[in-house]
Amino acid sequence: MNRHLAQSVIRVGIVSAPSLHFCLNDKYICRQNGISVQGESEVEATDTALRWNGELHHELLFEPKEPTEASFTLYDVTIGVDFHWERKEKQTFRGSLLLVNDAGKVCAINILPLEEYLKSVISSEMSSTASLQFLKAHAVISRSWLMAQIQKSSNSPKSLNSSSSSPLMGRLGGGSSFRIRWYDREDHQLFDVCADDHCQRYQGITKISNLTAIEAVNQTQGEVLMYDGEICDARFSKCCGGVMEEFATCWSDENKPYLVSKPDIILDERSRDVREAFCNTSDPAILSQVLNDFDQETTDFYRWNVEYTGLQLDELVRQKSGIDFGHIISLAPVKRGPSGRIILLEIQGTKQTVTVGKELEIRRWLSPSHLYSSAFDVIKLDDGFRLEGRGWGHGVGLCQIGAAVMGSLGYDYREILSHYYPGADIEQAY
Repeated sequence: MNRHLAQSVIRVGIVSAPSLHFCLNDKYICRQNGISVQGESEVEATDTALRWNGELHHELLFEPKEPTEASFTLYDVTIGVDFHWERKEKQTFRGSLLLVNDAGKVCAINILPLEEYLKSVISSEMSSTASLQFLKAHAVISRSWLMAQIQKSSNSPKSLNSSSSSPLMGRLGGGSSFRIRWYDREDHQLFDVCADDHCQRYQGITKISNLTAIEAVNQTQGEVLMYDGEICDARFSKCCGGVMEEFATCWSDENKPYLVSKPDIILDERSRDVREAFCNTSDPAILSQVLNDFDQETTDFYRWNVEYTGLQLDELVRQKSGIDFGHIISLAPVKRGPSGRIILLEIQGTKQTVTVGKELEIRRWLSPSHLYSSAFDVIKLDDGFRLEGRGWGHGVGLCQIGAAVMGSLGYDYREILSHYYPGADIEQAY
C-alpha cells in the first residue's frame, strides 16, 4: 500500500501572518523546551525565526497533554479569501499546533487525524440540516480528493503562458497575446492542504455541531472513490447550473473519465417532479443544507446576470489583469467546454487584445471577487456589457445543491456518487 493510503495524520495550513495571537485552551507541551503551556500567547516572525516568550525558535510544536479533547484557538483567521464574503474569524481546533516561519510570516499548521479533519470539513461545507445520504456522499469525495492530492506529483503543471507548446495554444490564431492559467491545489511545501475554499473549507471544531456529519464520516470511514486502480480526484462545486463540466475545461489538458459533462438529472420515478436539473431549486430547506450563513449572502446563482458600464469594465479588467486595454470594445468567447463554460475569452481593447483562460482566470478578471462561473453569454449594451450566466463554481464533479436535492428525493449516497462520478467505484482504502 502507498504510504499515503495508510497515513492517518495530516497537516492543514490555517493562517499565515507577521504575528499570531492564539490560545491553548487546555494543557499543551511545547516540544522545543518540554514546558507545559496553557492560555493566551503571542508569537511573531523575524526574517528567519519565530520570537516567542522573548526567545527565538526555528519552529514551535505544541502537542496536547491529553489529546482526546484538547483544543487551541487562533484569532483573525481569514476565510473566503478573495471572495465577496471574505472575513476574519476566531476559530478553534483540536490536535496539535505547529508554528513555522514561512518567508517572514508565522504559518500556523493544525496536525490531526484525517477522519477528524473530515468531520470538520463536512460540517464546514454543509449545514446541520443536510441529509445523511448527501453527507455520506460528501464524506467519500472529500476523503478521496484529499488522498488524491497528497499523492499527486509535485511537478504537475499549474500554469501556461504564450510561449507554451500546449496543444490548446497551438489551435489559437490571430494577433492577440495569451494569458492562459489555471488554479489547482499548489504543492504546499509546509502542509498537505490549506483550510480555505482553495482546497477544502476547514474550520476546526468551530463548525462541528452537526451530529449527522459525524455519523456520515463514521459510517464511510476509509471509503474512497476509485477508477482504474487509482483514487479519484473527486472535484465538486456549489451549483453546476444544470450541466456538469469536464476536468480539462478548468485544469490541465487531461482526460479523467469519471469527470465528464452530463446533465444534472436522472429520469426515474424519484425525479419525475424535478424540472430541468436537480440543482434548479429555490427551496430554502434544500439550499440551507449546502449554504452556510455567509454562503447565503449569494442568491440567484442557478441563473444570474451582471452588468458593467464601459468605464466600469475598463477599470475592473485593468485592476484585475494588470493590463491596460484602453477602452474595451468586445468580449468574445473563443472556446467553450461542453457545459458552455468559457475556456478562452478574447478581450479586445483600443490599445491591445488578449485572450485569457482558463475558466477561473476569466472569472477573476471579470469580477471584483470571483464571477459565479464562466458559463455565461456576453450581451453588448449601448454603454457596456451584460453577462448572463449559469451556475456557481467550476461545475466539475459533484454539484452540491444537486446532490442535496437527490438526498431529499431518497437517493442513497452510492447512487449520488454514481451519478456525479460515472464509472467510479467505492472501495475501502483503510
